[in-house]
Amino acid sequence: MASAWSEKQALEIVRRHDGREGALLPILHDVQSAFGCVPTEAVRLIAAELNLTRAEVHGVMSFYHDFRQQPAGRHMLKLCRAEACQSMNGEALAERVLKRFGVTWGETTADGALTVEATYCLGLCACAPSGMLDGEPMARLDQASIDAIALEVGR
Repeated sequence: MASAWSEKQALEIVRRHDGREGALLPILHDVQSAFGCVPTEAVRLIAAELNLTRAEVHGVMSFYHDFRQQPAGRHMLKLCRAEACQSMNGEALAERVLKRFGVTWGETTADGALTVEATYCLGLCACAPSGMLDGEPMARLDQASIDAIALEVGR
């Protein structure tokens, strides 16, 4: 369970990696693990401690899609948007999912139940369209799958 932002805790995380070459990625992972996201305050602190600009830290965060600046929902749904899934009507399915839950890509439902993110290839190309709910792969997604997801997340 993620805890509330604490500058002291974030500083401890940064200092655990003191002297480590390439410390930025492990620090970002640890901060996100601790707080459920990498808040703006953490970006400032990490940049200052590593003698980087905030833009450099933000650039790394925006390059790697798993880093987020806002906490994710209680459930995470990742939908594949790669070519194999697109060829099996994955885009239409994704639009139905987004409409059903009232979100756009990367958003969390108002009640905090579900975050929907795009991903590019889960390696389930033969079973397209595919997705992953809370780390569990889901293949051959269809309307029944969307309904099952809604039941799972309590919506």
